Parts: sequence; structure tokens; C-alpha cells
Amino acid sequence: MSSDNRFTEAVLDWYAEHKRPMPWRETNDPYKIWISEIMLQQTRVDQAWPYFERFIGEFPTVFDLAKAEQQQVMKAWEGLGYYSRARSLHAAAKMIVDDFGGKLPVDYDEIIKLKGIGPYTAAAITSIAFGKPNAVVDGNVIRVITRYFGIEDDVRSTRTTKQVQLHVDGLISTDRPADFNQGLMEIGSTVCKPTNPDCLSCPISFNCVANKSAKTDTIPYKSPAKKKPHKHIGVGIIEREDGKVLIALRPENVMLGGLWEFPGGKQEEGESIQQTVERELREELGVEVNAYEEFMKLKHVYSHFSITMHAYLCRLVSGKPSAKSSQEIRWVDISELEQFPFPKANKKLTEKLMERENDE
Repeated sequence: MSSDNRFTEAVLDWYAEHKRPMPWRETNDPYKIWISEIMLQQTRVDQAWPYFERFIGEFPTVFDLAKAEQQQVMKAWEGLGYYSRARSLHAAAKMIVDDFGGKLPVDYDEIIKLKGIGPYTAAAITSIAFGKPNAVVDGNVIRVITRYFGIEDDVRSTRTTKQVQLHVDGLISTDRPADFNQGLMEIGSTVCKPTNPDCLSCPISFNCVANKSAKTDTIPYKSPAKKKPHKHIGVGIIEREDGKVLIALRPENVMLGGLWEFPGGKQEEGESIQQTVERELREELGVEVNAYEEFMKLKHVYSHFSITMHAYLCRLVSGKPSAKSSQEIRWVDISELEQFPFPKANKKLTEKLMERENDE
């Protein structure tokens, strides 16, 4: 048996004995496998699990998802982050119903045409749902393969990921591609961890270069990430005499599009945060407000930057609000806020507003 065959068999044998139970592993339904793979992009298993069960409970079939309103989909996704995934998922569901009779395409070249599905997700779905020998490469697989073959190049480099892909393409089991892909990812997740890998329990340590040369602490090599910029954001909570507050729907084509928010924006040089709030509401809504009291300050980290959000209670001084830079604005009762999908930072504001409402 060649070393390549030993590698593949070792991964398959280990996975058969050690695979963790997960709801998307207990089904052969391509729809549910697709949903799970979209959710698992940039999200840990333990985080995705409850969202998966809730989402499938609300949209049990692709037909249910396709006919749902986008706001329903966004609300079901709320808290999971990377909201463009939810919008793409909804759009792809409509494509599957309209163009493929409600069945996910079987072939890689067809499924990759669906919105939100790239090479990784196409390979994962076609291998797991349809038994196609398409190799999957994610962060866990990159770590396992670079250590096994002793690849010391920067894993941020496209050249390195292509090299890893070629290795996995040559190793994947043609008989059991789903088990191989999931097994390799599982080894990376539970054994070949970023720090303190459990090499004694690893089924492929017999020929692992990093293990033999004591380089598991330096392989894989990832060049330092660029420092994330930090922004101060001022948002306004405009309250009317009847107790309603104003919320705005973000445009589809921007970050967090399709979610509701309290209007506001980035602080500019030389202005106080109160001035930021007042200026932003003038620009976004065409009104003059008095930002009279800080209601809440919180920090939030996104993938490429971080923010400190300063939320101010505002009085309307003049003008009638209009949706100048958003899809729609609405005056809503504070008790109704939980019905709308909000980004995580804004969600914390809605929760505090509802708590204040209940205390009064």
C-alpha cells in the first residue's frame, strides 16, 4: 500500500470511529446539507448548530425558503452574522425552484452557478450529498496538509492554497468522498489543532513531516494580519411623543443590507460624537435633531474592522423624516422591535430599549 493510500485509509478509518454527531450528518437531504454548509462558512459548529435547527424548523424545504419573504429569512438568520449569506441563500432557493424543479443540481459545474456557492461549498455539497469525488479545502484541511507534507509557505498565499488543493485532490477517496472530506476536516478541528495538536492520537502522524521534525508550532505559517481599523459610530434613537422610535432598512447592496438599524454613521475628524449623530440624521433623514443623552456605548468587532457605537436619545427639532439613504423607514413601538432583523450591535440597543420599556 502506498503512503498516499495509507493516508486515505487512515482518515476513513479514524472518521468511522470518531465522527461527532451533528444534525446535518444524520440526513441525506441535499437541501439540509446545503443549508449547513452555508452556515458553517466562517462559523464554528457549536455556533451554527442551534441556528441550523431553527432555520430548518422554519423553512423545512427549499420551496418554503423560496416563497418566504426576505425579512423572514433575515430574521431567522439574525445573530449568525455575514448576512450576505442569508440573502444569497434566499436568492439561490428561488433559482433552485424556478430552474431546477426544487432539486439541487448534482454536478459541480451547475451548483457553483448558484448565488453564494463558491468552490469550497460546491465541493462540499457535491461530495457529501451526491458522492462526487470533489476535494474540500478549508482552514482545518490547510493546517493538516501543510503539517503532513511540511509546507512552510505562507498560507495566506493563493499559491499555497492551490498547492494544498492539489494534494487533497490526489488523496480523496473516490468510493467515500464524503467521509474523507469530513474526516480530514474533523481531524483538523479536533486533533490537529492550531495550538497543542494531539499528535499521539492523530491517525496520520506516522508520516507527518511537522510531527517528525517538531515543527507543529511553526507550520502552518501565516503572515501577520493587517491591523484592523477602528471606527467610532454615532447613531440616533429618535423617540416620538407616542413612544414610537424610528428605524431604517439598510440598502441591499451594502454591508448588512436587508437589516434594520437605528440611523447614524461614522464620526468625522474634528466633530463630537453628538455632532456626528446630528449630522448623520440630517443627511440620512433630512431632519434636525437634538442628540441630548447618550443611551448606550458598545464595542463590536467585524471581520475587517471594529467599532465603538455611541447611541444617543434624540429629539426631533424640525423636518419630517424621509428615507434618503435607506430602503425604508418606520416608526415602531419599542415592543415591536423584536419582530425586525437587526445587526448584532443594533440588536443590543433594541434589547436595552425593551428592558427600559418593561421597567417603566
